[in-house]
This record gives sequence, C-alpha cells and structure tokens, in this order.
Amino acid sequence: MRKLFLTGVALGFGLSLTASAALADIRVAAAGPMTGQYASFGEQLKRGAEMAVEELNAAGGVNGEKLVLEIGDDACDPKQAVAVANDLASKKVIFVAGHFCSGSSIPASAVYAEENLIQITPASTNPAFTDQRPGPGIFRVCGRDDKQGIVAGNYLAKAFAGKVIAILDDKSAYGKGLADETRKALNAAGGKEAVNESYTAGEKDYTALVSKLKSANVDVVYVGGYHTEAGLILRQMRDQGLNALLVSGDALVTNEFWTITGPAGEGTIMTFSPDPRNNPKYADLVKKFKDAGFDPEGYTLYSYAAFMVWADAVKRAGGLEFDKVVDAINKTDLDTPVGHVAYDEKGDLKEANYVWYKWSNGTYAEDPSIK
Repeated sequence: MRKLFLTGVALGFGLSLTASAALADIRVAAAGPMTGQYASFGEQLKRGAEMAVEELNAAGGVNGEKLVLEIGDDACDPKQAVAVANDLASKKVIFVAGHFCSGSSIPASAVYAEENLIQITPASTNPAFTDQRPGPGIFRVCGRDDKQGIVAGNYLAKAFAGKVIAILDDKSAYGKGLADETRKALNAAGGKEAVNESYTAGEKDYTALVSKLKSANVDVVYVGGYHTEAGLILRQMRDQGLNALLVSGDALVTNEFWTITGPAGEGTIMTFSPDPRNNPKYADLVKKFKDAGFDPEGYTLYSYAAFMVWADAVKRAGGLEFDKVVDAINKTDLDTPVGHVAYDEKGDLKEANYVWYKWSNGTYAEDPSIK
C-alpha cells in the first residue's frame, strides 16, 4: 500500500513540492449546508477543507501552486446546490469536496460533470450518487447506504425479533434511501416492520406522528433522516411517555443532536464508519484541530481526506489536466485519516465498513457490544 508520509507541518500531505514560489493559484472548494438546520455538518466539511488547504499551502502548495479555497452554501437544498455548482464552475474551481446531503450532491454532480470539474463527496451516501454518476470525475470517500442499511436491518431483525418495529423517513434522497435499504435488509433477514411513515423535514411539531407510534406500541423506531428532526421526534416521544429505542444512521454524528434532545437522547444508537478521530496515525492532526478549538467529529476528517485524495492524484498526474487526474484518482492506493482509499469502477470505496455508536451522557462513541 502506498502511503503519504507525515512531513513537517503538512500532516498527511507528503507531496513532492517545488522550492520555488507558487506558479499560480488553484481554486478549490468545499460545498455543503453552511447555513440552515444542517449547518453543523457544513461546518464539519468547511473545517476539514480549511485545514487541508492550510497544510498544503504551508508545504508549498500542490506541484508548486498555492490553493485558494471557495466555500459553497447549498443549505441542503437541491436547487441551491445546482446554483452553487454553477457558481463554483464560473469561478474556475477545479475540485469540490462536497456536498453533504445526497439530495444536493446528486443534482450538483451533473453540473460538475458537464464542466469537467472533479467532485469528491465526503458524506453523500445514497447509492444513486455513483450508480448513476454523470461523469468519470465523481467520487466519494464515505460509504453507501445499501451497506449501512444492511448493518441496521440485520440488527433490527436479530435484536427485535417478535417486537414492534417502526421505520420512518424524511422523504429526502438520503433519509428515504437509508430507510428503504434498512427495510430491505430487515425483511431479507426475516423481520417485518409494523409501521411505515414519512414525515416532513423542517417541521417542529411531530405530535401526530408520535401518537401513531404510541398507539402501535412500538418497541423500536428507525429514523431515516437528519439529526434535527430525529432529535425532535425522540424528545416528543419521551414527552408522550413512549420509551421505544431510537435507531438511526450517520446523520446523527453531531453533538448538536444532544443539544436538541437533552437527556432524552440517552441510549440512542446509530451506524457510522469507524471514528477517524481514533486513528492513531493521525493523532497529531486531531490534536491540531482541537488546539484550534474544534472537535473534528463526524465528517470533518472525511472532508480533509477528500483533499488528500485529490492532491495525491494531481501530484501523480503531474498537473491539473482533467482526464489525467481522474485516471490517477481511479488508481488511488492511499492511507488517510478515514482509512485506506482505493476505488472501484463506480467511484466508490472498495472498503467501507459500518459500526454502531451509542449516545450517553451527552456524547457518542463506538459501542462494540452492539452487533
């Protein structure tokens, strides 16, 4: 396995850099929900990108050229994501680490493909993003919901055999897609949900939905959706005296979830890839984030890793020519904070595992006892 070794200030970026002054500026970007109810995830992507660009530039840039970082705010809205993609293309951005929401990444990818602009999403897990990718420059450094759903569905079938299971989704590309994959895996394992319901993201009152769950005497509620609505639903479940376990996916990996739920969040479990903050090879990088006053939780290090993959490919390609960089990304064999990165023919990781996390006392951590 070829690795990028840690040298000097460029933690994780062992690039062959020229000693001369930068030849030109390379415009790159991070895009996601910088505002709105999912802004905590946008900040994760932004912080990861900023650290990557800072370190690359401190080491001399990429192939001797300094990077200029643009930030695109899609507010997790598909139409706004397309507008952001067009804006970044007009600014001659050549690489985007983004977007966060699958519902944004998928339509934006059509713009990037048309403009020969490389996109590596740190966080969009809907299978359609790569199954139906519109061009060869579309990749991700995260897993897929069909794999995440298998882990969740198998757990529900085993741990709640004979119990009342409810599956909810927020109708989004991510939320519905994850709920569908979880349901598929649950049914394939011999389980059967008793309740299927969709809700509208952005609402504050889920009393009617919770009343349906309570009337059905559900034992477990699987939520395909984001932390804001999942947190409100859980809090309102507890307010109505419904003590069912809440189970969800990777969109709950933000401390903001507990800010919404308070003690009602105790015991909530969710799937996510192994926590990159625990990767001992990158302990100094994690410390650098924390010393700057930011905990690199969730998808922060995935955003950082997306830049690692792109910068490594540019180095091997010997320049910025789109086809050569894409070919280099396809041949990636790289150690990153989020694990080994190597791609299949779709632009998906060859290796992407999911584990269980549990919320307790205001924090979340991997829980190997959940299987």
